[in-house]
Amino acid sequence: MRAAYIVLNRIEGIGPVRVRALVDGLGSPEAVLAASPTALAAVRGIGPKVAETIVAQRSGLDAAAEEAAAAKLGARLVTPVDAEYPAPLKNIYDPPLCLYVRGTLEKKDEQALAVVGTRRASHYGAAQAERLAYLAAQAGFTIVSGLARGIDTVAHRAALKAGGRTLAVLGGAIDKLYPPENRELAEEIAAHGAILSEFPLGREPDRTTFPYRNRIVSGLSKGVLVVEAGLDSGAMQTAEQALEQGRSVMAVPGRVDLEGSRGPHRLIQNGARLVADLPDILKEFEFLFPPDEQARLARRQDARQRLTLTPPEARVVRALWPEPDLDFDVLLRKTGLSSAQLMTLAMQLEMKRVVRRLPGRRLALLDEIRAWDPPAAEETPS
Repeated sequence: MRAAYIVLNRIEGIGPVRVRALVDGLGSPEAVLAASPTALAAVRGIGPKVAETIVAQRSGLDAAAEEAAAAKLGARLVTPVDAEYPAPLKNIYDPPLCLYVRGTLEKKDEQALAVVGTRRASHYGAAQAERLAYLAAQAGFTIVSGLARGIDTVAHRAALKAGGRTLAVLGGAIDKLYPPENRELAEEIAAHGAILSEFPLGREPDRTTFPYRNRIVSGLSKGVLVVEAGLDSGAMQTAEQALEQGRSVMAVPGRVDLEGSRGPHRLIQNGARLVADLPDILKEFEFLFPPDEQARLARRQDARQRLTLTPPEARVVRALWPEPDLDFDVLLRKTGLSSAQLMTLAMQLEMKRVVRRLPGRRLALLDEIRAWDPPAAEETPS
């Protein structure tokens, strides 16, 4: 049965939904590969044209050869009949027929959070994705994303930095890694999680493959967190897939004048949970994190806030440290930042519960922050 699924996955022109109809109609994946054109065409939703496509391709496909080629790349093939196949994927409408996997798939990966967003992330968006993926990974979530440039890359790196697990779902075959500059990151992910693809070896990524893989990103996860995304973006498609699959959808608010804020803001308007910090994520999964556990994780997050300050954030905190509060223009002079940079950093620090805004365009450190040691002048990201 494994071999039949591997072959069916390689036949062009059919997909999981049609294969499921064929298996239901003919009794097994092996029966699909042995059936006559007439029997195939008689299955509802197939017809003569698709039947001819199946017959024309099936005899030339070799499951053992595909497995051997994958093994040379350090990958293995996992089908729905294998124990390693991720349980959450079995419950979606169109589960992949075969997964090409480099790395490990573990039972604890079922507690997964997808973090997705634009390839052209702003400084603010990247900072929020890094912070939230880092904290979620520390809390025990496996971080799932698509290895794309921008938010995806930041989320994977943050999970690794936190010592957590991360899964990368590719938009092409496992031997056609994209983008190429993420090859080293992919190796790290394979060592601390897994790289996955449903596409047969040799399949180049293109405009059609990326939307198709989004259902796996959401299907592997208990929820999807969108950080910066245009209204017609792949991240929004992933959120839509999540809703159809019964997964939670969350979004990080952004600046109203950024294109990347339009997607998250639309999701929030339509009922997605607004996420400003780790407790917002934990509240979405109260069945996983009882109140006592949420409180413990929140305390641990507070204890690590200073360690996750970026150098520009630390510069703002150092400027505020000797003063009860400072005017925005004074902060500009003391930090040497541009107005746009300071506005973004002020929003980030407010979301981290480090500063608060006061009337008259003034900023102040929260009282509990002064219990920390002041950030060092040469501080670098943790």
